[in-house]
Amino acid sequence: MTAHPRLKIKIQIHSGDEIAMGPGKADLLDAIREHGSISAAGRAMAMSYRRAWLLVDVMNRCWDAPLVQTAPGRAATSGARLTELGEAVLAHYRALQDGIAHAARGPDYDALAARLLPEPRASQKD
Repeated sequence: MTAHPRLKIKIQIHSGDEIAMGPGKADLLDAIREHGSISAAGRAMAMSYRRAWLLVDVMNRCWDAPLVQTAPGRAATSGARLTELGEAVLAHYRALQDGIAHAARGPDYDALAARLLPEPRASQKD
């Protein structure tokens, strides 16, 4: 049985030249919500703290209010959490992803899948 071709649509929302939201940033927000810190979220995603922090910094600079609020230190109130806007942006982004995934199933996908080879040819001359 031949597997159906994989269709991947990646949504990126830009603010100027920066990617304000994309699939990786949405996953990072989910991980921050789950783990309560940028470092723990980064570890869960096999990402360095620096990389995770830089992604949070970009998101916080691209929207009209921060998506992630941080509190340094070792107190019970330290760590990171999604702001109300962060929760809303994440929910809207996930809804957009779901809507596009649903729209991507149908006759147009079927027409493309019917013509797509399971593997590329070794050469254009084959």
